[in-house]
Amino acid sequence: MGEATYSMRPHRSTKPGFIIKTLLLLLFCRHVSSNCKILRCNSEYVASTLNLRGPNKNAAYCNALRSYSRCTRRTARTCRGNLVYHSAVHGIEDLMIQNNCSKEGPTSPPRPPVPAPNRQAFASLDVCDYEKSFAHKHGRPPTYQYCGTFGDPHVRTFHNEFHTCRVEGSWPLLDNNYLFAQATSYPVAKGSNATATSKLTIIFKDMRECIDQKVYKAEVDNLPAAFEDGSVNGGERPGGNSLSIRERLPGQHVEIQALYIGTTIAVRQAGKQLSFSIRVAKEVAQAFTEEQDLQLCVGGCPPSQRISRSEGPSSDGAISAQKAQRLCKEKLPVEDVYFQSCVFDVVTSGDANFTLAAHGALEDAKVFLPDAEKLHLFQTGAASWTSSPSLLVLLFFTPVASVLQQHF
Repeated sequence: MGEATYSMRPHRSTKPGFIIKTLLLLLFCRHVSSNCKILRCNSEYVASTLNLRGPNKNAAYCNALRSYSRCTRRTARTCRGNLVYHSAVHGIEDLMIQNNCSKEGPTSPPRPPVPAPNRQAFASLDVCDYEKSFAHKHGRPPTYQYCGTFGDPHVRTFHNEFHTCRVEGSWPLLDNNYLFAQATSYPVAKGSNATATSKLTIIFKDMRECIDQKVYKAEVDNLPAAFEDGSVNGGERPGGNSLSIRERLPGQHVEIQALYIGTTIAVRQAGKQLSFSIRVAKEVAQAFTEEQDLQLCVGGCPPSQRISRSEGPSSDGAISAQKAQRLCKEKLPVEDVYFQSCVFDVVTSGDANFTLAAHGALEDAKVFLPDAEKLHLFQTGAASWTSSPSLLVLLFFTPVASVLQQHF
C-alpha cells in the first residue's frame, strides 16, 4: 500500500504539466497552420496559367512552375506538417520533370496588388452627401427651407413672409458659411419705385473635402449652363460631382444642385427679368454670423425698401388692371400672393411677360417647398398691399365700371 501511494504521487504531479504542454503544442501547431500561405501560392499559380497561348506557351508554363516553387520555399517554415503544402511541393517537382523545365530560370511576373479601398475618398463622398451624412448623424432626414424672388422683386422668405421691394442696385439674397447669392435690380419703368432683377451672382464657397469655389453669374439674355470658369461641376476633388449644373430650358431655366450642402437652386428668365428659387437644408441656411444679417431670404426686405400698400402700382396705361387680371388668371387660377404680384407687375411694367415670372416662381415653389400645404399665401391684413384702398380702386373699379356700363 505504501508503495502504491508513493507511486501515484509523481503521476499526479506531472499530469497538469503534461496537459498544459500538450495544449500549448496544439495551439502552436494551429498558429503555424494559420500562417501557412500555400493557398496564396496555389491561387497565384492558377492565375498565371489561365490564359497561356501562343508559341511561347511552354516557356511561360515553366516560368509559372518556377514561381510556384519559389512561393512554396518562402512559406516552407510555417507550412511544416501541412498536407496541402507537401502535396504541392511534390506536384511541382513532377510537373517540372514532365515539361522539361529547369529549376533555374525566369519566373512569371508578379500579379499587381489589388488596390486597398481609399477610405479617405469614401469618407469624402459621405461628407459630400448632405442627406446621407445628416441622417447617419441624427437618425432622421434634414429639415429644408424655401426662398424665392421674382418680378418686382417679390421675396418669399424662409419663414413664408412675402414682401414687395424697391431694392435697386445689388442686394444679398443669402450670405452664409457655404453660399453667397446676390441680386442686382433696376427700375422697371421711369419714375416707378418698382424694380426687377437683371443680374444674379451665386458663389459656392470652397469646401475642402468636396468642391473648389465656384461662381455662377446670370444676366438678362445670358443664362449660362456652366459656372464662370466653364465647368459644370465642383472640380477634381473626390466629391466634385456633388455640385452640378444643368440646363432645363435653353436660355430660360437653369438648375444647380449642391448635394454636399443639401441645396437646389433654380434660375429663370422671363421677359427682361430673372427669378431665383432655392431649397436649402435649414442647418446650412442658418450657418451665418451677426455680421451677415442682411439677407433678403432670411429677413425679407428692410422696412425702408418695402413698397407699402398705400402706394399701389403706378401705370403708364399700357396694360389696364382688368387686362392684367385676365392675363394673370390664365397662368395663376388661385388668387393668392403670386396672382396679386403678377397683376402688380404687369400693370406697373406694361410687360405681359411678368405673368411667366410669377408662374415660374409658383412652379418652383411646388417643387421646392417642404410643406405643400403652405404653397398658396393669402395676404389681406394691413401689411399687404392688396388691401390698400388705392390698389383696390385700381384693380377692381375698372371691371365694376365695365359691368355697370353693360347694365345701364
